[in-house]
Amino acid sequence: MTDTDMAVPDSEHRGLVGILPNALRPFALLARWDRPIGWWLLFWPGAWAIALSGGALHRWDLILWFLLGSIAMRGAGCTYNDIVDRDLDRQVARTAVRPLASGAVSLKAAWGWLILQCLIGLVVLVQLNLFAAIVAMASLALVAAYPFMKRITWWPQAWLGLVFSWAALVGWSGVTGGLNAPGLLLYAGSIFWVIGYDTIYALQDVEDDALVGVKSSARRLGSHVHAGVAAFYLLALALWSAAFWLMRPSWLALAALLPMALHLLWQVMTLKPQDGANALDRFRSNRNAGLLMFAACFVIGATL
Repeated sequence: MTDTDMAVPDSEHRGLVGILPNALRPFALLARWDRPIGWWLLFWPGAWAIALSGGALHRWDLILWFLLGSIAMRGAGCTYNDIVDRDLDRQVARTAVRPLASGAVSLKAAWGWLILQCLIGLVVLVQLNLFAAIVAMASLALVAAYPFMKRITWWPQAWLGLVFSWAALVGWSGVTGGLNAPGLLLYAGSIFWVIGYDTIYALQDVEDDALVGVKSSARRLGSHVHAGVAAFYLLALALWSAAFWLMRPSWLALAALLPMALHLLWQVMTLKPQDGANALDRFRSNRNAGLLMFAACFVIGATL
């Protein structure tokens, strides 16, 4: 089986996987190294928090540690998710070729790979102050529960929002040594951003999810998906605006969010729910949205 055979349809940059020895390629796919969008989305909330709290310049090293941690922990999370979902994955066309579902990686080897990635995450953890490290460890229960959410709730995307936004709390406490209202508002806004973009992502699987009984916000919203995603993004922008206002009470400060707001509006206005390629493209564009938000946070944090 080639790396192309094992790659799921939304893979990108397969060449990165292709340069690895054949024996290692399934592990790279298990960690989703062929889909870097995942670790970008995990990384951005932490980078935002570091920037908005005023640490982007004097704690630039923390941003790099967060980037490494995002790659490692996103890979660990995907590996754990595939361990839990290996039977379901065999029943869904888009996921049936994943390494565990297809048999390219054994269950024992997958657990070993998971542990190795977690050890890399531990290296990042020890770079944090004690409070930030405790905050980071507190996310483990949420991470462990996430793969089961699609079986028990129509809103697994909300749970993913809690998990994928957690770096905002860690980044804020990593710079300030604690948590306050702006940091919590930044985190809350990120949750709704995640719900919005993951609802878009879930549009690719609506039919297969219905066949196997997997729940999602995309299925729950149905024909109202445009309004739903728009509402989630509006809530995110409102919460971020409140965080910015508390940091710098000026209408000019809120103007820093305008590029992000326009990008999210573009996603909603051009989204075609029945077109999987369109949904995937709009989902991936959140890598750029994260950069726009980082720029806004940097501007506010650098002028404190």
